[in-house]
Amino acid sequence: MSAEPDGPEDRLRRFATIWSRAVFPVTSTSSTRPEFEARLLPLARRLSEALRARAFDADAGKETGAALVAAHCTDPEALSRTLDCVDAYLVLYCGEDGDREDLRARSARLQHAMAAGFAQALRERTLAEQEAIAQAALEAQGVVAQALHATEARFRAVFEGAAIGIGIADLEGNVLQVNGALRRMFGLSEQGLRCRNVKDWVHPEDAPQTWRLYEELVSGQREHYQLEKAFHRPDGTVLWTNLTVSLLRDTDGAPQYQLALMEDTTERRLLNLRLRYEATHDALTGLPNRTFFFERLEKALGAGEGRRFGLCYLDLDGFKTVNDSLGHAAGDRLLVEVADRLQACATAPGEMVARLGGDEFVALTTGPDTQRTVDELAARIMNALLAPISVDGRELTVRGSIGIVEGPAGERSAAEVLRSADITMYRAKSAGGNRFELADPEADARAITRHGLTTALPTALDRGEFFIEYQPLVHLGDGSVRGAEALVRWLHPQHGVLSPDRFIPLAEHTGLIVPLGRWVLEQSVRQAREWRDRHGGASLGPLRINVNLSPCQLNHPGLVQDTVEILERTGVAPDALCLEVTESALIGADDDLLKPLRRLAEMGVDIALDDFGTGYSNLANLRRLPVSVLKLDRSFTQSMQRFPADPVDLKIVEGIVSLAHSLDLAVTVEGVETGAQAEQLRILGCDTAQGWYYARPGPPDRLHELTLVDATG
Repeated sequence: MSAEPDGPEDRLRRFATIWSRAVFPVTSTSSTRPEFEARLLPLARRLSEALRARAFDADAGKETGAALVAAHCTDPEALSRTLDCVDAYLVLYCGEDGDREDLRARSARLQHAMAAGFAQALRERTLAEQEAIAQAALEAQGVVAQALHATEARFRAVFEGAAIGIGIADLEGNVLQVNGALRRMFGLSEQGLRCRNVKDWVHPEDAPQTWRLYEELVSGQREHYQLEKAFHRPDGTVLWTNLTVSLLRDTDGAPQYQLALMEDTTERRLLNLRLRYEATHDALTGLPNRTFFFERLEKALGAGEGRRFGLCYLDLDGFKTVNDSLGHAAGDRLLVEVADRLQACATAPGEMVARLGGDEFVALTTGPDTQRTVDELAARIMNALLAPISVDGRELTVRGSIGIVEGPAGERSAAEVLRSADITMYRAKSAGGNRFELADPEADARAITRHGLTTALPTALDRGEFFIEYQPLVHLGDGSVRGAEALVRWLHPQHGVLSPDRFIPLAEHTGLIVPLGRWVLEQSVRQAREWRDRHGGASLGPLRINVNLSPCQLNHPGLVQDTVEILERTGVAPDALCLEVTESALIGADDDLLKPLRRLAEMGVDIALDDFGTGYSNLANLRRLPVSVLKLDRSFTQSMQRFPADPVDLKIVEGIVSLAHSLDLAVTVEGVETGAQAEQLRILGCDTAQGWYYARPGPPDRLHELTLVDATG
């Protein structure tokens, strides 16, 4: 067995060799096979370049198809073998490292373009032959008597040797003469054809103008006409032709005969239909694919006034688990069964089901009352998924989430409708799945905004769109400012200043929270250094900066190293930094997760347990956590804004403070908004507090002004 070609040029030549060996036996050429292969090599190179081009160019396929005709590859079998060869080997030998699915799609489009180019070139060649034959026929009847024999001999040679079918009939439609090509097309003898009348060849697929043109021709009103026509064969099959009919006149100009020229296009038509089917249907399930669905959806949206549409966008819940646990082959069999069930759900007029890709399907219904029918269609789909599906001896339970969009035609584009359905489907999935939801324009707008923010996040940090505000931490005993919590903000170009709750969850989802958190930490520590330098020898000592850590940052292996480097680079002591971690992030935390926090605590960095009291954790766990500060959630102290405060809340806070102090933990309270609330918390023994009673989050200079006021009395 020979070795595979190494370089792209060798692989290209191998493809050209395979191509020439397939096509040469059915090519009418005087060239040797190596010479024929050399002629195909530039065509192969053109196809290879088109396959891998950045922008797809269908002209490469059309020109290749035309070049085959120029190389005398006019037999329909030559085109069929060429397309089979391109389908099997072009991506294999010329695709290099490209995406296989995209390359296969491009290969299919190139095949379609090649067939079109081949057909066009063959048609032009056929028309040239037809013109020559018609001219010969006219000459055969118009020459003088002494040259009649020679002219008829030339006509007979062209007539019998032509590759296209030729027939001559009188003006009543009686067939007088046929050539061998026409006899082979119909599978009849000359006598079997000559006993026929042209008017007997009516076919249900005839174009409306077919017989009107015929009557105009035999009456002398028209000289010729050309159209596509189907004929019945004796074996029950259909013969498709490009038919050209011309009127032959006598020497006085009176109509005498009709001349029919037929090009057999049956194989090419079947090939085009096959390529069209493959281009518009999913190879796995046989359902219409995304391309076909968009055509139907655009047609439905372009319907007249009073028409409506309904669309169900289905995504299977947990399908990835099937692929991961049972393999992709089992997943494919599951998709085939789901497709069969869905197809059985959409059988009414105006309904269709398509597969968009992966485990995503869509069902479309049209008509005047889609508000009712689309709900019924969604219910049928959900019911169809109830019964388990057997795959490799396992009974698999299938569930799905559906987003429904319904409305009048003409108001939205296909892309907008599908986007709304996709957003709604994910809303159903977020609500627990195994359900359907109706599209909500406001929810769509929020989802589109979230998507826009997610897309803009990666470059926002580079563009300097984030900034930090600081909220002071006040000592409840003497009212002095002991530090501040750093709160990041996003100055978005379109949406203005965004609070953390608008973008931190998106940053955590995309992984950007790690570089963003590192930036916040460094900027905050630098600000702490500036505060220290400003205070100089003030008796209050250095101000502490509190920085929030997300769960993603806790799991990042560079947390400790990044913190150490930032502190050393800025010259700030570890005890000037407090890292806040939410209680929910530490519920059930194992030693591996706590190890970075312990290392930071051993260095002198304070660790605060934020939102304490919302995670339902066991208070005994506090002993194993490396924390030095409890930040009591504002839900415990809201009742203290009123007088008298809820006695139960007072007892709870008093108990937490007592427990924290017994464990040598300081207590900070969030959300302090009134003087009465601050005084009550001081009496209960809380250490520090923050909230709008003292100051809203603001620029760092405002904190400096507050500290100066505290220091001077």
